[in-house]
Amino acid sequence: MLTSHELLGFMSPSLALEILLYAYESDKPLYRATLAGVAEARTVRAVFLERQPRVERHALMVATLSRPALEMITAGLLRAWLLKKHNAMLVAFLDALGIPHKEGVVEDLPATMDETKLRAGVDVLLEKFPREVVAVYLHAFSDMNEVEWPNLKTILEADKRLQLGG
Repeated sequence: MLTSHELLGFMSPSLALEILLYAYESDKPLYRATLAGVAEARTVRAVFLERQPRVERHALMVATLSRPALEMITAGLLRAWLLKKHNAMLVAFLDALGIPHKEGVVEDLPATMDETKLRAGVDVLLEKFPREVVAVYLHAFSDMNEVEWPNLKTILEADKRLQLGG
């Protein structure tokens, strides 16, 4: 399974930059926390990064967030982006699986998921949403939840539509 920092490293550069731009424009506290984490990892002050042109700063941030040491910060960034910007996708997936939720947030995931339901849920997402965003979501869903569904892992590894980095 891909961890958050690996997801950011394997997704297209344009999607990684889109995620940072989303935080920059829509979630200032998240952006500032991410920037502070990157600054600390680079052993510079955040103001040094803030003074760089945004395009250069974001490219540096993506490269830094792709490191294992920034897993927690990258996970928070991805989680917020998915929950806020792509909430409709989360809701569609949980609805397809028949999992009760409140606006895409689940209290308790079932320990297992029926293979047929899971494949149908993946297909629903791929029909309605951009392929790469679906792939990132499903990998993040698999990695970030306490419950592990071996059949989801198998689908992620076998389904070419859900591969990143190529």
